[in-house]
Formats: sequence, structure tokens, C-alpha cells
Amino acid sequence: MNPIKNLRNNVLNILSPHKCQIRATFITKALIVVSPYLGRAAIRRVTAYGHSWTWRNTPDAKNIVVLGGSFAGTELVRRLTETLPTGYKVGHELRAFIPYDFIAKGSPLGILRRIQDEAIAITNTQILLASGERIDYACLAIATGSTQQFPANISCNKRSEACRELQGAQQTIETSPKIAVVGGGAVGVQLASDIKDFFPTKDVTMVHSRDRLMNRFGSRLQDYVLTALRDELKIRVLLNERPRLPVGGNFAQSTCLTFYDGHKEEFDLVIGCTGQRSNSSLLKSCYPDAISKENSCILVRPTLQVFRATDPTKSLPIFAFGDVANHSGPRMGRAGWTQAGIVLENILSTIQGQAASLIYAVENGEHGSDFLIPSRDGKLDLEAENAWKEYGVDFKQFWK
Repeated sequence: MNPIKNLRNNVLNILSPHKCQIRATFITKALIVVSPYLGRAAIRRVTAYGHSWTWRNTPDAKNIVVLGGSFAGTELVRRLTETLPTGYKVGHELRAFIPYDFIAKGSPLGILRRIQDEAIAITNTQILLASGERIDYACLAIATGSTQQFPANISCNKRSEACRELQGAQQTIETSPKIAVVGGGAVGVQLASDIKDFFPTKDVTMVHSRDRLMNRFGSRLQDYVLTALRDELKIRVLLNERPRLPVGGNFAQSTCLTFYDGHKEEFDLVIGCTGQRSNSSLLKSCYPDAISKENSCILVRPTLQVFRATDPTKSLPIFAFGDVANHSGPRMGRAGWTQAGIVLENILSTIQGQAASLIYAVENGEHGSDFLIPSRDGKLDLEAENAWKEYGVDFKQFWK
């Protein structure tokens, strides 16, 4: 018997025609998306290598300042260090767990100044930091994201203190038999499922104000998540309920929730995963008319350039992207990286005296082109090591 032919026949028997069609469609669409990216990435690396030999650090270089150190902000910083012409350099204010010392690895010496500080005010020419320092800017890119509640967001900005804060939350969860997670977005779903997965005997309830979980995503993912929570993990899911969170915090022990029909229920721990707020307050002191009154996001043009409602014809040398910007795209890392590329090209146009013209085209799978690929890889840290590599840090060497 031909083992190769036998293997092929077994594979064909396992895969139904419908599954084969889905897989073929997925591969085709993936190639359409990935192929141009790979080509651009190759060109980018060659261009960056040439740039590292031609850029010169000059004493009068103008600053391109990036506020924010998450997906979108760091991607823009890396791209700027590979492309900025002589006479310009990058200033980057950030906070993060992962060390950013190697974010500009391979770039010309002096092109990036990394500042760990807090921006407290913006003028039309300067950034004021909490330390008292003022930084002039020729262009400003705001990628300050949004603020979530604890434990999705923590108050400490030093690694050791932040780790202790998270460990304290873990201990509270471990000692609480009955837990309610309020908010069925991506954070709430992840938290509730993790709790039940690690502690199967706990009584976990998910409460959401809408009729579907993860309402920013497609219906296939929504249906899959609801089935997984209820049927596989045995989590009680209550939809169309908006109980008021306990006074004094969203991580409250030994408290109760009051539901629409008036009944109250006691919980050992209530974790709120609602109330995400855009970190746009910096711009209010200088351009209050650039802040949306509906959601507090920064108003932007299709070029991601900041837009002033009272002076719509004026073009500012300020861009906003990622979660802080009022765009119609998805709120996820992939979208932030795409937007960073748009901002990069428009900054380069701006400093060359040209109008920003590259437009952000939304790609969120809203017409059914998204794919759901359930998988269980067993990696509890969500492949954190890969994230460190993205920032140029050798994870294993760092923790020796």
C-alpha cells in the first residue's frame, strides 16, 4: 500500500467538502492580505538599512513627539526611526511593563529620545511634562488609548509595584467562591472565562447590558462566545441587565447587585469591566473643540489629523490614532498598527510642506469577511514572549 496515497485519502475523508471550501477561502483571503504586507516589510527593511547610514544627528533637529507607549504608539515610533529625514528626531513619552530600551534597535544613534514621564498639558507648539520639562514639537502624534478600570488597568507605573497589585487581585479572586463580572465586552469575557477555567468549582456570573456579548464584533464570534461560556464553562450569563456597581470601586468584595426586576443577589466579589474612557483630556486645555461631546474621543479627519469643530478648515500638525481617536475602525492592536502607517506617511508629508493626504480605510470584516478560527494552544501567557521580541528584547536573556 502506498503510504502517501493512504495518508492523502485519510485527510480527504476527514475534511468534508464544506470544510475544504472554508479552508481554501481562508487561505486565499489570508494570502491576499499577507502578500502585500510581506512585500512592503521587505522594502521597509532595505530602506531602513539605508536610512541608518544617511541620517545625521544635528543640534537643531526638530521633534516629532509621540504620546503613548502601547501597540499604536510604539509601532509609529519604530517606523519614524526608520524614515525621518535629517533635521528631525523622535521624542517618545510612555509607560509600560516591557522595557523599551531596544525599541529603536538598528536605528541611527540619536534619532530617538525615550522619556518616561507624564504629559500634563499641550499647547500649539509644546508638550508640558509632569517633571516640568517642556518639549517643542514640529508634529505631534497622540496614541494615549483609553482608560479601563482595575484589574484591566492598574494604578502603578513601576514593574515591581504593578506586579504586586495584580498578584493582590489574583489572591482576592482565588478566595472568592461566588463572583460576578459586569460587562460582556472583550475584557469581561476574557476575565470571566479565565476565572472559570482556572477555578472550575467557582460560581461565576457574567452580566451584560446588551442582548449580545462582545457587541463590537461579528455575530459568529458573539454566538461562539455565548455557547462556550454557557455550555462549556458553565458560566451563568445574564443579558440585558445593567446593575449599578457598588459605591467605592469596581473590584468590590462581599457586596450585592440589584437587577431590573428589583431582586438583589449577594456576591463574594464583583468585578466591573465597563466604563472605558478615552484618554483625551490632554487636548482639552488647548483645543477643547477637538474632543467629541458624545464619547470624549479626539475628533480626526480621514487622514487621522486632529479636526477642530469650530475651525474645520485649519490643518493642525497633530494626529490622533488608536483607541483615543474618533474613527469608525475596530479597537484592536491590528487596527492601531495600520493607523500608525497612515500617520507615518502623513507626518512625512507634513514636514515636507505638503498636505496630509493618505486616508485610513476601515477594514473590520463588517460584511461577513471575517473568519472565526477556534483553537486551544494551551499557552497560559498568551505568548507574551513574542510581544517582548516585537520590542527588540530577548525575553530569556532579560530574566536570567
